[in-house]
Amino acid sequence: MTLSGGLQDAYSYCVRGGVFANAQTGNIILMSQRFFDGDWGGGLWFLIPLLSFVCGIFVAEQVRARYKRLRTVHWRQPIVLGEIVLLFAVGFVPSSLDFIANALVSFSCAMQVQTFRKMKGCAYASTMCVGNLRSGTASFSAYLRTRDPALLKKAGQYFGGIVLFALGAGGGCRLAALWGQRTIWVCCGLLFVSFALMFIREDGAEVPDTPRAAIRELRLDAAHAEICTGVEELRKKERMQA
Repeated sequence: MTLSGGLQDAYSYCVRGGVFANAQTGNIILMSQRFFDGDWGGGLWFLIPLLSFVCGIFVAEQVRARYKRLRTVHWRQPIVLGEIVLLFAVGFVPSSLDFIANALVSFSCAMQVQTFRKMKGCAYASTMCVGNLRSGTASFSAYLRTRDPALLKKAGQYFGGIVLFALGAGGGCRLAALWGQRTIWVCCGLLFVSFALMFIREDGAEVPDTPRAAIRELRLDAAHAEICTGVEELRKKERMQA
């Protein structure tokens, strides 16, 4: 998922006219610059993927709300299949219609970022790095205070995700020079692997998204914070006694 997220951003930027598929903050900056310069067509170029991203979030949330109790397949799997179909279609869109290609890729990215928001119980984004960078750094800072190995592992997971995203982006740029518009099909293969892996249920599978589960998760977080605070206080007392 993360490799695919990096590749999608690199594809839209390198192949489809310098638009970000995931980093909508960058699109807003470039759009605002064009509008303030009076370049209305240029501003619209960046507004289209932004609106498409909003639509992707909306659709993914509607699918989650309606089908999250499915027993035959996980509700996320139809969304992944939808991503694969959309991105496969993008490979056929000619360069004269780059605005359509960018809209489809942004829509796909939005569905992915809304659908896959956790990794092993922790908040995570597979299509961007800012939140992961913040969470990884915060976890590492907490580890330095508490020496809790779980926090160090958590930081490693976040930083590992950033490395994977960078590999996907860099690899996407190199492949784009060879395959051009068809490069996006690599994402289809990566997403299909993710789709297949979702049939494997692990013991540590994500807890269903229900109010009771959310309350349980908050209680676990509070208990973990209390333990960390107690460990820190004990160490302070030991240092004072020494």
